[in-house]
Amino acid sequence: MASLSVKPGQRFTLPDWQNNSLLISANAEQQRYNSHHIRQEGRALRNETGNQARWDEHNSQTCLKDRITSVDRWRQALAKCLADTDLEIDALTKVKEAAENALQAKNLCLDVAIECLTFRESRRDIDVVRDPVEEELLREVKVIEKTKKELQQRVDDAFKQLCLLKEARQQLSCDHRHKVETLELDRQCVSFNPTSSNISFKVNPTRIPDGTTALHEWELNSQCNKERAEAEMRASVDLRGAITLSIAQTNNELDAQRIATEFALRKRMRDMEGALSELRWQEQNTLEEIAEMEEEIRQLEEDIRKRTLDLKVAHTRLETRTYRPHLDLCRDQAQYGLTDEVQQLEGTIRALQQKRTESQDALDALYRQLHRIQTDIGYKTNSLQLDKKCMDTRRKLVIPVEKFDPEVDAVNRTRNLPRNSQLELA
Repeated sequence: MASLSVKPGQRFTLPDWQNNSLLISANAEQQRYNSHHIRQEGRALRNETGNQARWDEHNSQTCLKDRITSVDRWRQALAKCLADTDLEIDALTKVKEAAENALQAKNLCLDVAIECLTFRESRRDIDVVRDPVEEELLREVKVIEKTKKELQQRVDDAFKQLCLLKEARQQLSCDHRHKVETLELDRQCVSFNPTSSNISFKVNPTRIPDGTTALHEWELNSQCNKERAEAEMRASVDLRGAITLSIAQTNNELDAQRIATEFALRKRMRDMEGALSELRWQEQNTLEEIAEMEEEIRQLEEDIRKRTLDLKVAHTRLETRTYRPHLDLCRDQAQYGLTDEVQQLEGTIRALQQKRTESQDALDALYRQLHRIQTDIGYKTNSLQLDKKCMDTRRKLVIPVEKFDPEVDAVNRTRNLPRNSQLELA
């Protein structure tokens, strides 16, 4: 009789078979969930990194453009200063040549005076006297020699000043050339984009090259070059004025003194008028700043009032939430948020109050400075009036006395002065 064959191996129960199917389905769903989660994270990462890259590129582009603007502004300032320096070099060169010509012209005057003295040495006996003519000739020789010495000193000063101006110009030119090269490189950097053909990876691009300077050193260098050139130009302008004055002093000693005095007086009046103009400008700007500061204080007080109301709201909310019953009285996110809001508002109010105090102190200082400016304007106005009266009185030096009609009586010339002017000036 034939027997039933039995397959070798383990036999599973029906529940095992069902559990295996459920496990496979559950694993499949879990894997799909994991895959979906990873895809979402990848998409978020792509969006985040893409946005960050675009923002970083935009920020770098903006910084480069700002840097180009700053460098170009300095380039323009240096170019203008360079042009002014060239003009001043030309002007000082012409004045130096004029002084040299005036110095050369004095030789003939000296020769004539010495020749006259030599002729008079031929006098005999009692005629060999120290008469006024000889005294005037000797004085003339002294004046001419003094004038020549002064003109020679001015020529030497002009030569030294020209050397200083050219040295300052060399520094300005070098700095200006560097600015031009920097602008070209930065503009080339701005033009780079992902589709540019000349972009590539570089070895250690974030290294700090040798010779790198800090930003304040870069700006300080250009500022020093500009200020030095301006200082040399101011000195050159003063020197040109002095040389021109020295050339004008080739007349007799009395005229030279008169010219020097009136020149100094006119210069003082110009300085006084400039100082008055500057003070009035400062007064106007101070008044404007006072108005702006008062408005700022009002805005600060308004902000303090608003933040105080916000703080009251936050306090009220926190206090109201303390009455939640039983387990609902929990430190939830709303509680943390309200607590942070209170702390933030208290800090904001303290900062606003501190800024209001600082602003009020600054306003008080502005009022004190305004009083000082207005007082100084009164002093300088009075001094300018006195200088103008001095100039009017000095008209007697060039106008005959019978035709001179002073604008203010000499006896009552101080009648318009403030009562306390002498005390204040003292």
